Amino acid sequence: MTESSDIPRKQPSAFPGIKPIAIASDHAGFALKEALKLALGRWGVAFEDLGTHDEKSTDYPDYAHRVASGVADGRYRFGVLVCGTGYGMCMTANRHRGVRAATCTESFGARATRSHNDANVLCLGSRITGPGVAEDVLKTFLDTAFEGGRHANRVTKIEP
Repeated sequence: MTESSDIPRKQPSAFPGIKPIAIASDHAGFALKEALKLALGRWGVAFEDLGTHDEKSTDYPDYAHRVASGVADGRYRFGVLVCGTGYGMCMTANRHRGVRAATCTESFGARATRSHNDANVLCLGSRITGPGVAEDVLKTFLDTAFEGGRHANRVTKIEP
């Protein structure tokens, strides 16, 4: 039997025809994830919350795999993962073919990883980055396009 907390919660799309982003956290990242969902709503960005839905102890790989699988198979354009540091989520997400996850603590890194590495999953650490900075990092990540060009060849070399 599926628990109600396992059912993704959907935000209606402000841009019909554009894929939503997936967002998830473990218990340590729950409060920051909730703050980021409010920001996404203000910006009109469609998203699906893939859990967790409270602060009860959970295992971060479960949520990282949910988001990364959805990005890898094309259900979501981007993913956002939040745990205590962002590093565990990032390591787990990068196990999925086609996923380029990056942990960012400031906007310059978010801009660089999108424009040069075509990152498609943003990982954040709630114990490292506060809500105001995390919101700026997320906005920068979503607003930055991949430059292609010389970077495209490098990105193709990432996959084995």
